[in-house]
Amino acid sequence: MTKLTKSALIVAICFGINKILAILRQLIIARLFGLSSELDVFNVANNVPDLLFALISGGALAMAIIPVLSEVLTREGRTAAWRVFSRIANLAFLITAVISLLVAIFAAPLVRSSFGIAPGFSAGQQDLVVELMRLNLVATIIFSMAGLLIAGLQANQHFLLPALAPILYNLGQIFGALILAPQNSVQVGFIHLPAFNLGVYGLVYGVLIGSILFLLILIPGLYQYQFKWSASLNLNQPDVRKILAMLGPRVLSMLFYQLTFIVRDNIASHLPMGAVTALTYGWMILQVPETLIGTAMGTALLPTISEQFARRDLNEFNATIQRILRVIIALSLPVSFLLAAGLQPFLSLAFAWDSAGIQLLLWVTRAFLVGLTAHCLLELGARIFFAQQNALVPLIGSILNLFVYLISGNLFARILSTSGVALADALAFSVQTLFLFIFYSWSAHRSRDAIKRWHLINSLFGDREINLTWLRSIAGGLMGALVIISILNFFSLSPIILGTLSLLAGMLVSLPLIWKELSLLFRL
Repeated sequence: MTKLTKSALIVAICFGINKILAILRQLIIARLFGLSSELDVFNVANNVPDLLFALISGGALAMAIIPVLSEVLTREGRTAAWRVFSRIANLAFLITAVISLLVAIFAAPLVRSSFGIAPGFSAGQQDLVVELMRLNLVATIIFSMAGLLIAGLQANQHFLLPALAPILYNLGQIFGALILAPQNSVQVGFIHLPAFNLGVYGLVYGVLIGSILFLLILIPGLYQYQFKWSASLNLNQPDVRKILAMLGPRVLSMLFYQLTFIVRDNIASHLPMGAVTALTYGWMILQVPETLIGTAMGTALLPTISEQFARRDLNEFNATIQRILRVIIALSLPVSFLLAAGLQPFLSLAFAWDSAGIQLLLWVTRAFLVGLTAHCLLELGARIFFAQQNALVPLIGSILNLFVYLISGNLFARILSTSGVALADALAFSVQTLFLFIFYSWSAHRSRDAIKRWHLINSLFGDREINLTWLRSIAGGLMGALVIISILNFFSLSPIILGTLSLLAGMLVSLPLIWKELSLLFRL
């Protein structure tokens, strides 16, 4: 296996463990709180702190800093790279602290305003959102610093500790859900766990504990790669200016991306009780395959293609992208079909809700899964441009996404209620992804022949093998889904056995059709 393949597998395995823990955490919370207004409040209270984390460090700086650090490492070595990193980290900490303080002060209008995050909630719910949001801001500061450390380690081609950090975060949240939140003792096997009866506050304290563990696991990696902190800012240094030049458009891109969640909860707050929670859990289920396929490959890919572009090895740069593109399509498309067809037994087993609640979650998740391939490809598409230190094109894509989501979200919610909001997400992200890849295809294959350019755009990527990958993936997904539906309708077994057997059968039917693309995993 190549170094990129090994890195992608390490990230995927750790992300897989993390997602299992995340699902376990959410199931514990779902059984503890159900489809309740209190859980709606907890989910909404996370939005603004999550937005700050994504803007300042978690998503914005990571994308901007890795390509430049990779260039500095190639050109000058590790000591110079850590100097650049320290200056950005110092600036990010100051900004995070100031903005978090301002959000804490103005939390009430952010929640209650008609343009805020929960205008449809009752006054009591809004007060609780304000309190929980302020507590979450402490974790936001910790996460922001940890997010930067992850970017620094990944720029050094180290992926293990950054991939382990989310696992510890989920363990902290599980501690909060099992021990801090419950009113009565929870029994795990023969053990009766203590119960602190903190309710939804216990969930927030679990987030705080998880954020501390998230940060601590990264520290050994700093020693391994000889991290040396510099107290200066020196914003005029050329490499720092490169990062800051990319950071402006990147922050705006993340802002527009995170605003989709604000819009989602704003729309859902006017829908029947449980809409916010159903959308939250549907999004969580979507994120399992999206993370294992799109995020894992994109995370491992960015330092590699950044180095290729820094060396001006454009042929290998484009070849690497084409191979990853085919693998992502071949994995994500069949998975979306298989999960849409085979989820119901697992949802019935996992969630202690009535049949109406299960059906709501099932159709919301199916609507999200329509956009799974777009979400996975977006992880690649954005990194293509950031590897070239181009943050403007992803920004335009994010604006387009939010525009489509605002229109389609309100329209679809009136027609399809909660499922319509999820379907609007699929549409908006599909439009954004399509825009990025059409732009990349055009720029990578420029021609003076206007007819050839138009043909390229019409065929999406202009490559016969990629078009065949689309066809094989759709065929494999449809055949697998038909097998799953047949098994679910004609056999009567326990939900877990029936669901597992049907999904395995669907996978076995799909695999032969996408085997050619899967073999590319070992030649990335």
